[in-house]
Amino acid sequence: MELQLQHLSKHYGTKYAVHDVSTTLSPGVYGLLGANGAGKTTLMRMLCGVLAPTFGRICLDGQSIEKLGEDYYAHLGYMPQDFGFYPDFTAREFMRYMAAVKGLDKKEVKDRTEELLKLVNLHHVADKKIKFFSGGMKQRLGIAQAELNSPDILILDEPTAGLDPKERVRFRNLISDFAKEKIVILSTHIVSDVSYIADTILMMKDGTFLLQEPMAAVTDCIRGKVWELLVSDREAAEYSSRFSVVNLHHENGKVRLRMIHETIPAADAITVQPSLEDLFLYYFGEEAGTERSESGYVSKI
Repeated sequence: MELQLQHLSKHYGTKYAVHDVSTTLSPGVYGLLGANGAGKTTLMRMLCGVLAPTFGRICLDGQSIEKLGEDYYAHLGYMPQDFGFYPDFTAREFMRYMAAVKGLDKKEVKDRTEELLKLVNLHHVADKKIKFFSGGMKQRLGIAQAELNSPDILILDEPTAGLDPKERVRFRNLISDFAKEKIVILSTHIVSDVSYIADTILMMKDGTFLLQEPMAAVTDCIRGKVWELLVSDREAAEYSSRFSVVNLHHENGKVRLRMIHETIPAADAITVQPSLEDLFLYYFGEEAGTERSESGYVSKI
């Protein structure tokens, strides 16, 4: 199975949210990264048929999704960024309601509902009203409903936003379990959510793809540009005024700086293995969930 994006654009007057995006997706986990406003959600909505592209087209195995119509949606599972739950429904009622909306066979709905609620660890609260659920429980219910029709394409828009670290780990594990033999697109600005599970990174900025690389090679473009240096507090402030400091750590009265720079920033700086977070900050800096302080760019991720 292949999902093809062919010169896909979404314009609003003279402004564009997505511009001339092309790629071919096959089964695997794709981490769609970008700062807020990069165009990720607009792209997701076009993939799900919620928005029509201004230009270009989306094809499944060579056929336009417009022509495929309901046949395309039968392959699709979608968890939007702001998922609308009915607060007075129980989890079980909500799952059965969503199954009816998707037109699933009534004979299979009961077993499928129970299977998925157990898989996302909500079977013990299946008859509890959603309005009493925590954020993490709602997110798990959201991915369960996206899996109801056993989709071949699973699109998740900011699925871990607002979750605590424990819930985010649990959610990442769920995605990994669901990802077998599927095209999974995970849109997020939280780098750590994709660094463990993505096979390929798609990075967006200003509505276009900056890069499309397999996870194993995605940081190659900044190899030799990430440095660490142990300095005093005074020197730390000095370096941060001249270089992009992406992290710092106080240890034994000194400050260990992690910087991104094209050339060696000091004689005693050492080059280190770049991370996906380094790459993200290299492209996005202050707009990428970071704070600019006297210490430089300090990631809040």
